[in-house]
Amino acid sequence: NLYTFAKPDTKNDILVLCSPSYNIIDTLKSLEFFKPLNDSELLKLSEYCIVKTYPKDAIMLYEGEHSTNISFLVSGLAKVYKMDKYDNEIFLYNIYKDNMISELSTLNSNVITCLSNISIDEDSIIIDINYDKFRDDFISSNILTTNFLNEIFSKTQKLQCIINRELVFDSTAKVAHFLSENLEMFNKLKRAESSVLLHIQPETLSRVLKKLKRLEIIDIDVKKVKVINPMRLNDIFQGV
Repeated sequence: NLYTFAKPDTKNDILVLCSPSYNIIDTLKSLEFFKPLNDSELLKLSEYCIVKTYPKDAIMLYEGEHSTNISFLVSGLAKVYKMDKYDNEIFLYNIYKDNMISELSTLNSNVITCLSNISIDEDSIIIDINYDKFRDDFISSNILTTNFLNEIFSKTQKLQCIINRELVFDSTAKVAHFLSENLEMFNKLKRAESSVLLHIQPETLSRVLKKLKRLEIIDIDVKKVKVINPMRLNDIFQGV
């Protein structure tokens, strides 16, 4: 077991994993973002990190909530979504392991405001890092700056994909894009759940899947979709 003991957090049955710093260093080393750091830099960073476990269906952050940490998903799956005025959930995108969770709109504030709701879709391990200290020790010293900017650009790209999905894509392009980006999740969900995420009718989803299968872009085996021609699948939404 990587961690020696844990203490409970009252919110969402979270466990804060308490361990010697070398265990936190092992966690940091498992993330691609921190690969450029040497051992002394990792040790310094570990001094203001907290590792937590979140159970499935926990709410990590609500829209508008403030945090003084940047967070990375070590393992598991998170979902980013908003609520409309009728309390309907609007799916935005998923966050997979080895990615930054936090959404940053500025580098000038010590407090990060969550722009959307973030929930946990699978039991997850998350590492929280004090943003103020991280920025002073690494970003201001031009260490990890490129990685940090790449994460921010990735969030911007996701926003562009959301705009395309909601305002530009037709139903076929929506399904093709979701299969290209979230195939594993699609196969875990019921068809009705997927149609809700895509904001299309279940009958429309079924019709598009049959069309993609007929075109030999996908195959369906016991309700599991397999992409057999990813290039043609990408062409469907990239050309829109």
